[in-house]
Amino acid sequence: MQRAISSRFAAAALALLAGTALAAGPAAAQEDIRIAVIYGKTGPFEAYAKQTETGFMMGLEYATKGTMTLLGRKIKVDFKDDQLKPDIAKGLLEKAYGDDKVHIAVGPTSSGAALAMLPVAAEYKRILLVEPAVADNITGDKWNRYIFRTGRNSSQDAISNALALCGPDTSIATLAQDYAFGKDGVAAFEEALTKAKCGATIVHKEFAPQNATDFTASAQRMFDALKDKKGRKFIAIYWAGANPLAKIADLKPERFGISLAPGGNILPVMKTYKPYPGMEGGIYYYYAFPKNPVNDWFVAEHRKRFNGAPPDFFTAGGMSAAMAVVAAITKAGGTDTEKMVEAMEGLEFETPKGPMTFRKEDHQAMQTMYHFRVKKDWKDDLDMLDLVREIPAKDIHVPIRNKR
Repeated sequence: MQRAISSRFAAAALALLAGTALAAGPAAAQEDIRIAVIYGKTGPFEAYAKQTETGFMMGLEYATKGTMTLLGRKIKVDFKDDQLKPDIAKGLLEKAYGDDKVHIAVGPTSSGAALAMLPVAAEYKRILLVEPAVADNITGDKWNRYIFRTGRNSSQDAISNALALCGPDTSIATLAQDYAFGKDGVAAFEEALTKAKCGATIVHKEFAPQNATDFTASAQRMFDALKDKKGRKFIAIYWAGANPLAKIADLKPERFGISLAPGGNILPVMKTYKPYPGMEGGIYYYYAFPKNPVNDWFVAEHRKRFNGAPPDFFTAGGMSAAMAVVAAITKAGGTDTEKMVEAMEGLEFETPKGPMTFRKEDHQAMQTMYHFRVKKDWKDDLDMLDLVREIPAKDIHVPIRNKR
């Protein structure tokens, strides 16, 4: 009798344990997917950060069909302001990986902040998806295997601008900010012109402080370098933040036959391009250029939600990053870092710009860029650019600069 009672208790205990295990299995599977987005919402790039946030959340919405869940798990996003300060950015990422146990981090806005964050990703062995910081060495000599980037890098910017200005008997002076963003951009621009062998050459490089407001001396040096050249003459401006285009234009470069080429920017900055119809350059994104279902939805929804305003440069970047995260976790079947790294190398994913692909060698997203021309007749302040041509990823030969 005692043996029978013991057997019944044992059976009941086993059943209870089995039931507990079954209950625990689905519960564990329902763990939230935790994402940290670190960006510079305080400081001169506040507009960039706000666009990134809007685009990222719209990207998650689109990629999850409005459920904000993935593989049966809720997606939780924590936005953190690094104030564009590298030490704060580093600390926020350490907390995100260590205390908050996020599965993946996205950001930051500043290249300086990004460079401070890269070693943290390696230390914690967690993915940092860089968007929108652009310095080449993020996926170059400072890179590690946990770093991926959806944002364009300085080389992609510079190559697209170079291809837009390429042509025989073309002399170019460059104006850029005197820090990593500007220096990387000019170096890549020069390298692209050299490889293109199109007859365009850089005859002067001018670097100015990030906070420069007076460009008289810089402009005079560029004018002196260009004024006696034959053929086409450009000042190519590579600048983050408020563009000095108008200040250079006020000094009348046209008296020497010099045209300005500032490259693409956010919509509020490009409104200042209106007095310069026919001006050309390369751009990462302009809402009217990509023709695909993702961008159709993106533009329509953004206009609906923001009083008719279309999505901008960094809104598209945020959406691209979110769609990459969803594609990576889906392909990996979960949030295990090593499985995600394996899934993301060579991964092709949809974005408002069309497909992007993470290059295996350095995890840089290879992507389409656009050659634009400023319109002569604007219907309104958002009807700015004509598309000259798409520059496909296969034509943008970005050097591999890491030490993998």
